[in-house]
Amino acid sequence: MDIDFSLVLVCLVSFCGLLWLLDSLFVKKSRDQAVEEFRANSSKGKSDEEIMAAVEELSRESLPVEYAKSFFPVLLIVLMLRSFLIEPFQIPTGSMIPTLEVGDFILVNKYAYGVRLPVIGTKLFNVADPQRGEVMVFIPPHVDQYYIKRVIGLPGDTVRYEDKRLYINGDLISEEFQQDILIDTSIGLLDGTLHVETINGVEHATQHITGITSQRPRTTWVIPNGNYFMMGDNRDNSSDSREWGTVPEKDIVGKAIAVWMHKEPGLNLPTFSRNQLIE
Repeated sequence: MDIDFSLVLVCLVSFCGLLWLLDSLFVKKSRDQAVEEFRANSSKGKSDEEIMAAVEELSRESLPVEYAKSFFPVLLIVLMLRSFLIEPFQIPTGSMIPTLEVGDFILVNKYAYGVRLPVIGTKLFNVADPQRGEVMVFIPPHVDQYYIKRVIGLPGDTVRYEDKRLYINGDLISEEFQQDILIDTSIGLLDGTLHVETINGVEHATQHITGITSQRPRTTWVIPNGNYFMMGDNRDNSSDSREWGTVPEKDIVGKAIAVWMHKEPGLNLPTFSRNQLIE
């Protein structure tokens, strides 16, 4: 399971806020009282500098409280940004090649499909529904971690994928051959083809391995209400809805909107050569 940074942030914000609140309610009063007693009983005969130093010492918060007050607003702002606006995400696999490469850092629009509470994911209000052709980050039904794929089927759609051709509600999706390519796979480089596919007016690149036929016994899916059918652009090398089923609306994370940085695996410096909007 991936680290849930939203949960970590919620815990840190809660801890810092609670520590600050407890200090304000119960400890600060005793510090103020100690200062008053000092001014009334112990400040006579002392210089102004000595009085100021003593008052400062008596008023000083404990180190944990100082850190809590300093970090609380910063952590709260980060939590709000990640939960309701924009969250960064790194591409871990090659399932979206050629659109997204391993090592791409992308930005995910968290409010595109509705505003949700962090961690528990309860939707506060709807903004828009996912559309065919959009690239979406979500939690799949078989594992508790973020995945990124393209929205292919909407609730009520019939999706068919057969002989490397995609049909939605009986209509063949336009796919134009571009060129022959080599595709990097777990068993080495294999011959493949690059295409431009158009779904709902959105053009995007897809690739297929030549000579490999699908081993999946099922070719047709009817999408239930409140669910979405997801596929990777690397059609012959993608674990997606063809294997583990549709994605419920409650497990949507957000819409992928842009690549902002890229870092090759290993000891390599990040680059900004792949910065682009995601189509």
